Amino acid sequence: MQNLMPDVNFELARRNMIAQQVRPWDVLDDRVLDAMQHVPREDFVPAEYRNVAYTDLELPIGHEQVLMAPKLVGRMLQALDIQPHDRVLEVGTGTGYTTALLARLAHEGHVYSVDLQPEFTTAARQRLASHGIRNVTLETGNAVNGWDAHEPYDAIAITGSLPLLTDGFQRIRESLAVGGRLFVIVGEAPTMEAILITRMTDNEWRSEGLFETLLPALVHAPRPQRFVF
Repeated sequence: MQNLMPDVNFELARRNMIAQQVRPWDVLDDRVLDAMQHVPREDFVPAEYRNVAYTDLELPIGHEQVLMAPKLVGRMLQALDIQPHDRVLEVGTGTGYTTALLARLAHEGHVYSVDLQPEFTTAARQRLASHGIRNVTLETGNAVNGWDAHEPYDAIAITGSLPLLTDGFQRIRESLAVGGRLFVIVGEAPTMEAILITRMTDNEWRSEGLFETLLPALVHAPRPQRFVF
């Protein structure tokens, strides 16, 4: 059967993604833009979405999870200000795309990425290995209440939203090193807010609201109780 899908110039699509989606959303950090230019997003999406890898959309990846739209990934990376030697925790590996970007930014450090779904971990490991990305450890488990195996972390990226901040979130926050940064999207539709939390001292954290957005919740994320009358 003839393939009716048009051929896609992925290199051009990647440049256009940065120029038309990422930069206009105030992502101006050259390190982030360079990483997004060099990591081939088309290799980190489900096969059926390869030709639309660079559209301004969330892409479904299974288990009610999504790959974040490029501009949201860019804003998250810029806010986290990943440094070359950072130790990074990613909660929600997904396809491994954001993992690859984190690994490129922390190229002399290490990224620990955890996902609840074993098939996500397996597929991401294969994708990362195929691109020679080695400063990553992928683990399978439920990190919604923290992942203290490798703490303290210089940066924590939570790639699904949290409808409610509970004691479990406080444990994640406490796994930051002093000076460490945590990015999380909090709330429920229609109102969610991206927040950056910075650990200032052993006992002090600063919280900064960044922007409003929408993103599906992490699996098993705590939710507010619903009252039925």
